[in-house]
Amino acid sequence: MSGLCGWIGYGASAADNRQLVERMAGALARYDAAGIQKLAGEKSALAVAASGESAHIYQKEGLLAAVWGQAGFRDARLAQLARAEGVARTLAAGWLEKGEQICADLSGAFSLCILDEDADEAVLAIDRMGSQPLSYQASGAGLIFGSSADALVLHPQARPEIDSQGLYNYVYFHMIPGPGTIYKGQQRLLPGEYLVYRKGRAETRRYWEMRFLEEQKQPFNELKPEFLRLLHSSVRDAAGDQEVGAFLSGGTDSSTIAGILGEVSGRPARTYSIGFEAEGYDEMEYARIAARHFSTRHHEYYVTPDDVVAAIPQIAAIFDQPFGNASAVPAFYCARMARADGLSRILGGDGGDELFGGNERYAKQTIFSLYERIPAALRKGVLEPVVFNIPGGQRIPLVRKARSYIEQASVPMPARLETYNLLERYGPGEVFTQEFLAAVDPGQPLSRLNEIYNQAHAQSLINHMLALDLKFTLADNDLPKVAKACELAGMEVAFPFLNDEMVAFSARLAPELKLKGTKLRYFFKEALRGTLPDEIITKQKHGFGLPFGVWLQNHKPLQSLAADSLNDLKSRHIVRADFIDKLLGQHLDEHAGYHGTMVWVLMMLEQWFRKR
Repeated sequence: MSGLCGWIGYGASAADNRQLVERMAGALARYDAAGIQKLAGEKSALAVAASGESAHIYQKEGLLAAVWGQAGFRDARLAQLARAEGVARTLAAGWLEKGEQICADLSGAFSLCILDEDADEAVLAIDRMGSQPLSYQASGAGLIFGSSADALVLHPQARPEIDSQGLYNYVYFHMIPGPGTIYKGQQRLLPGEYLVYRKGRAETRRYWEMRFLEEQKQPFNELKPEFLRLLHSSVRDAAGDQEVGAFLSGGTDSSTIAGILGEVSGRPARTYSIGFEAEGYDEMEYARIAARHFSTRHHEYYVTPDDVVAAIPQIAAIFDQPFGNASAVPAFYCARMARADGLSRILGGDGGDELFGGNERYAKQTIFSLYERIPAALRKGVLEPVVFNIPGGQRIPLVRKARSYIEQASVPMPARLETYNLLERYGPGEVFTQEFLAAVDPGQPLSRLNEIYNQAHAQSLINHMLALDLKFTLADNDLPKVAKACELAGMEVAFPFLNDEMVAFSARLAPELKLKGTKLRYFFKEALRGTLPDEIITKQKHGFGLPFGVWLQNHKPLQSLAADSLNDLKSRHIVRADFIDKLLGQHLDEHAGYHGTMVWVLMMLEQWFRKR
């Protein structure tokens, strides 16, 4: 995947350390064969596995520094120094001058480490959106870290013991949200976070967090040109000096990136789309509309059930912890097309929904929030007694809908977002063994959601939801999904919408410009009206959803792989055997699309275990 790894506080000699860190870095370079650069001291070492422009290392006496990614400096003097002497050397100089405050001076997508052997100090940090992950483990008198746990656990001081809470959180969220991981004692840095390690003690702090400036009211005719300028500069920066491709699903984000890429490069963009021969899942026609509109050099591939069977073990192996987003499969085949076309970098449209208000649940939750505006006395004393006491009301469609609305609207945020959560619907006691449940806190996922939701620097409902999704939907789910799928295909990926300036621009948009009534992405769409095809602006959101449940009904190899995986999972005493039997039998027959999601999540858990 490329990345960095290393440690401070251990080692017998620089030679031994250099050999060990090279072995750790090998886990980061196993798919893209990236070059490995390494440095070692007597009690520390670091390595970066990445292409030349993404790898930066520096060593002077007992000070070691490394950066993975495309880091820049906001300070004009440091930016000039970086151009002259390199990013890592400038980082080291900034550390000696400013200490940990140097993290706030950085921009772009990056992860970094600074190791000071003489002072027995270290700093780790990742970018503001969390696009470059970094895990760490304080162990004994030292600190171990790596962009992937697969590298970290190769250190002899690491303790790769499975964390039951991580497993529970995986089944709840279909991924393991940071800072937790699948391993006990191992943590991940959160977006905009850095870690300071001094003399055996590690502490995480924030150098940046999203602050929504809801009181700023700028006219549309001032915002639009600024937005378009930022789009062009963001895509130009993400593309760099090479020819790149772009994912094209036919949605507003990917279509925008494809169109702007053609403008800034001065040649038709290379675009890549995935389709499915399954009713209700194929969005290829919208991708074709965008491709024709922007005259892109378009490439298509239709993923088959056989492709899914072939990809499942590979997808499970590329992730350093269980990951259950099935869209990783089409993302992989899309990136593989671009790689076969001779490209090494592709642009993704991820982040647009979470910055500008594009997810359907934002409109839905706004409708539910209207109920809260009715005085409590009227709700509790009149409306609810009438609606719930009508004889035979469950058989009257209008009354049934009213009851459902009131029941959901009465759940406080953000728990209301989880009313359709699969694990909550089944019930943890029905899914997990009693032995497993005794070792976990079933309330932790919702507690974590509440914490992030309530800590958001926002006043409006829409911005509270955006803050939640920047963490759980984007940093914990979509970015790893795309990055790992691209890694498996041997591709780099960049996300223009996550440019620091673009993020700051979205933070000062008025809430009603993100969600106007129930109109999603109001400003974004209006600003691009005339640039994007009307069909793209007005289409319903879809994406790269995989028709796994549908195909599972009839495709024998897929059925066999799923059944084999889930039956083997029984022996791990995590999930109840009778639940697995019921899921594969009765539940799939009842609703293959809905229950197929849980089959996928549990199948990928077992597949991940097999690859350890």
